[in-house]
Amino acid sequence: MKLQRKPDWLRKKINPGEQAEMRTLLGELRLNTVCQQALCPNIAECFSCGQATFLILGRDCTRQCSFCNVDKAPRPLPPDADEPRRVAEAVLRLKLSHVVITSPTRDDLDDGGAGHYAATVAAIRQRSPATAVELLVPDFGGDRQALATVQAARPAILAHNLETVPRLYAVRQGADYRRSLHLLERAALATDAAPTKSGIMLGLGETEAEVLAVLQDLRQVGCSYLSIGQYLAPSRRHQPVVEYILPERFEELRQLALGMGFRHVESSPYTRSSYHAANYA
Repeated sequence: MKLQRKPDWLRKKINPGEQAEMRTLLGELRLNTVCQQALCPNIAECFSCGQATFLILGRDCTRQCSFCNVDKAPRPLPPDADEPRRVAEAVLRLKLSHVVITSPTRDDLDDGGAGHYAATVAAIRQRSPATAVELLVPDFGGDRQALATVQAARPAILAHNLETVPRLYAVRQGADYRRSLHLLERAALATDAAPTKSGIMLGLGETEAEVLAVLQDLRQVGCSYLSIGQYLAPSRRHQPVVEYILPERFEELRQLALGMGFRHVESSPYTRSSYHAANYA
């Protein structure tokens, strides 16, 4: 497939100098971020504002999603028991009012890493009790107990991304569209449930009808928050971009989603699931 040239609205410039202070802190505390691992185009903007999405449970994912730049390995390193404390220290130093915690998928762990998520939330609450903690979790292989463990930590928002339409789930190797929907539904129906959130990428070859069907599915399972962004291939080795969506179309979808009942929607070419995360709460 011939690679498409990026349009002008997707030529955001990244200034490494704006990231220096954050990179120093992350290096000192030996922490990973999805901002760095996923080559997020918003990294300079967020790092310069003292914002970061922390990637716990290591740098390696056990799945082989063809769109994602996070490192992959069948047997990642065991969880670092001291990591929750270091994440909490970073949150305290950065004085974050809202923080997003995510991880690679860890199918190698009995609980998928759910206990480590809970420990990280507890550590943050101990050091920064006023900080709202949003968790962006994998599907835990459909393990209900793992989801219950994460919910018991009482995050402010519980997020899980569908990423794309069912027909294109080959790009999410090891994932299952219905399993992800069921996770969001169980999370939304739980007693004292936190609001749920999901995100999708456009530009992988989906049709408008398929996108609208996904939004309807999310509303039917009680999803409150939504992010819609443009897929950008991290390299030539990754899933190629099929189409670059016009900015005005993202705004049209935002309005349509709000009309369906979503409480807050971020939708633009550069939107990512944790971009402007504090706006959702």
